[in-house]
Amino acid sequence: MGLLNGKTALITGGARGIGEALVRKFVEQGAQVAFTYVSAGSAERAEKLAAELGANARAYQSDAGDYAQAEALVAQVVKDFGKIDILINNAGITRDTLMLRMTEQQWDEVIQTNLKSVFNLTKHCLKPMIRTGGSIINMSSVVGVFGQAGQANYAASKAGIIGFSKSIAKEYGSRGIRCNAVAPGFIETEMTAVLDEKTKEGYLSAIPMKRLGSGEDVANACVFLASDMGAYVSGQVLSVCGALNT
Repeated sequence: MGLLNGKTALITGGARGIGEALVRKFVEQGAQVAFTYVSAGSAERAEKLAAELGANARAYQSDAGDYAQAEALVAQVVKDFGKIDILINNAGITRDTLMLRMTEQQWDEVIQTNLKSVFNLTKHCLKPMIRTGGSIINMSSVVGVFGQAGQANYAASKAGIIGFSKSIAKEYGSRGIRCNAVAPGFIETEMTAVLDEKTKEGYLSAIPMKRLGSGEDVANACVFLASDMGAYVSGQVLSVCGALNT
């Protein structure tokens, strides 16, 4: 028996990195998973992942930062699967640079993709969840907790997610809806794979556990929050960071 048997999950940004690990882990634990990708360039990868995982996974092209697309996506997922028990707002980007060099476009792109997307999907998923209850998990970051030079836009978006998650937990706890944030630390993904060894060593020196996290580490934490094991956990920020944020 999987921990998520009988549940339907919607995961944004599921074609690569942490999102792909989430999709794989949730299917492994028995959930039906709808996941999104945004660019045409990711379509082949997303469809390949869905085909590999079989009937319990389906890919949808949708921009989570676009309000109308998010509304249409939720309606389609409910039509296809009948319900949404779990929402994971995972879509995110970076546009790193120092504040004096940061453009308005770099700020707006990060806020729209990372933060507005959380509003969009949460708002539209609340209606079906109100009838049955559910778990909303929003992907924040340790950078949203303690900040990072050169990432003011990213840090602001991830800090906003924390405040948003706590507010939703208080608003809808009486309706059986839980909402939590997960704050990963330095996770080994395609983005970190291109870093030079000196940069990686700098990261590792700051992590008490002396290793980068994996997508599976984050996915395991999300399974706990999504499953009945986390039934009394809401409004919290769970750091998955090897004691970096301690």
